[in-house]
Amino acid sequence: MARLFWVALGAAAGVYAVRKVSKAAEAYTPTGVAHGLADFGDGLRELASAVREGMAEREGELRLALGIDAGTADDPEASAARLDAASARALLDDPTGPRGGRAF
Repeated sequence: MARLFWVALGAAAGVYAVRKVSKAAEAYTPTGVAHGLADFGDGLRELASAVREGMAEREGELRLALGIDAGTADDPEASAARLDAASARALLDDPTGPRGGRAF
């Protein structure tokens, strides 16, 4: 009975090792490398998208703080979106702090 256990354990370990080695060998074939590079490219695209989104958000905050997008005095939506002078200065001085008086 003990020998049967050790034979079964050895067979299981052999199957596990063969599967791991074949998976590693497949990763170095042209198809495996292509899949790896495609995944890497997808990750870079997601990163670039997140960076662009953050840049656009920050640009909007800075434009609001500088009064560039304040609109005309007759525009009620633009006057509601304006920052007071202290909030604008804080936004420009400390870009890592709370944005425009809002805590995130």
